[in-house]
Amino acid sequence: MTDQIHRQAEFDFRWLINDFVGKVHGVTHALILSADGLSLTASDGVSSAERDQLAAIASAMISLARNSAQLFSKGTCEQIIVRLTGGYFLFMGIDDGAGLAVLTGPDCDMQVVAYEMTQFVLHAGHALTPDRRADLRRVLVGRQLPSLS
Repeated sequence: MTDQIHRQAEFDFRWLINDFVGKVHGVTHALILSADGLSLTASDGVSSAERDQLAAIASAMISLARNSAQLFSKGTCEQIIVRLTGGYFLFMGIDDGAGLAVLTGPDCDMQVVAYEMTQFVLHAGHALTPDRRADLRRVLVGRQLPSLS
């Protein structure tokens, strides 16, 4: 029963992240990560190897931006945008315990993507409680443990 609850939490957030990727023009990949750099869930186009790397990169970027803002008394980090030759890499904190990472193609409308990320964080953020994050972690850890049989 408990395992089913954990998997339902993953399904709920995977559905949300896939819906986000599908409805926002130009978005190719998205991921929800914990503050310590673990991938909690990702859109279907992100492989498991990419999930781990993307989560680590996003966590480091969010941490760097938050610490920079604190160091220079500039408030908090609301969003990070990295311009790439083939698109954009965007990061937004959901709360102190989680973040949203998004990759886009070069033809995206940045205003629309930023707006939709904000809406996602507002709507999904309240559902991503510490208990839900713990459920998602348990599913993740269960996938990574080798089978003893």
